[in-house]
Amino acid sequence: MSELINNAEQRRELLKHMIQQLHEGVAPEQVKKKLAELLTSIPHGDVVAVEQELIAEGLPETEILKLCDLHHQILDGNLDNSQSQTAPPGHPVDTFGHENTAIKKLCSEIEKQITSIATDASVEDQKNGLLGSLNQLMDTDKHYRRKENLLFPYLEKNEITGPPKVMWGKHDEIREQLKGAIAGLREAEHIDEITALFEMLITPLLDAVVGMTLKEEQILFPMCMDLLTDSDWHDIYHQTAEIGYCLIDPDTEWKPDGLDTDITSAKKDDGIRLPSGSFTPEELEALLNVLPIDITFVDRNDKVKYFSQGEERIFDRNRAILGRDVRMCHPPSSTHIVEQIVEDFKAGRQDCAPFWIQMGDNFVHIAYYAMRAKDGTYLGTVEMSQNIAPLRALEGEQRILSYADNKESRT
Repeated sequence: MSELINNAEQRRELLKHMIQQLHEGVAPEQVKKKLAELLTSIPHGDVVAVEQELIAEGLPETEILKLCDLHHQILDGNLDNSQSQTAPPGHPVDTFGHENTAIKKLCSEIEKQITSIATDASVEDQKNGLLGSLNQLMDTDKHYRRKENLLFPYLEKNEITGPPKVMWGKHDEIREQLKGAIAGLREAEHIDEITALFEMLITPLLDAVVGMTLKEEQILFPMCMDLLTDSDWHDIYHQTAEIGYCLIDPDTEWKPDGLDTDITSAKKDDGIRLPSGSFTPEELEALLNVLPIDITFVDRNDKVKYFSQGEERIFDRNRAILGRDVRMCHPPSSTHIVEQIVEDFKAGRQDCAPFWIQMGDNFVHIAYYAMRAKDGTYLGTVEMSQNIAPLRALEGEQRILSYADNKESRT
């Protein structure tokens, strides 16, 4: 037995045999028990090496994907990460870890929401509460996209291709589960439909999301810390903001020790240069947030890329909408209007679509504008919303300085 524990090649062969038994239908508890008897601990690198070897020998990735949750189930408690490096504050892996904490907390809150459903409460209120939480969970897409587009390419450079593909497949399964849960909730009309939906769709979804955080923390991130250089992590760190963060806003800057980052710092100090001047990112953010209008930007691929965060928003926005198709951010009854506006803007038939509505005491002006490059190429759509009731109420003139003592003075 000691030879199996100490000999890496034999240990991997044993692990490989155990995984093959799973694929042949042996009950996972039997496999886990036998594994625990023969191996007290398994380095995370062995798991990756064995999966890579099985794929190279012809085991389809789809088959590994189908049973990868069982793999993790038998390995849980036997993985050894005692020699793994710890990510410093602000490091991409540290940020992934904080996001995972927020993801698990949100999943726990969703479970509590469904267990506290009251049969005598409004179905719509309870649906909207759950929909709001699931929309927040959509933020995991950015977490997964950073792995897929920033982290996995570095694994591929290190000739690790199979496990990332399997994990990407699990991402896509979770995305589909989440879309299905949201669509089902929107259709639900009774409390019993909501509870049934929770059992059939939402509970498996939450299990998959939390399971993914464990796969990352126990296998993926320790392996990446071993393989990637500080230069690799620095590149990932400076591209992360292009995709965005999941449920958190990191407030710690990371600078790798001993790595020359002067060039990157110089570029950052130059700020954002435009033909008529420049801003630092901080100045630009403050400018967009101080304007007395709500701004939402949808790119040329119909994905929501940005929204302003002023003190008084007209319509609620949360970070879960970032990266989503703009059609998914509107109720089904108005989707056709959104599609027509986008189609007309792309075709060059129109450049502005204005609306105005009465909302209580507010008179809200909403306008969509086509954004175009100098050559006329469509770049996206910007939505601007403003409460113009205070403007409509103005009379006479004001030619002297007079500060109003309320927030309407910003209008």
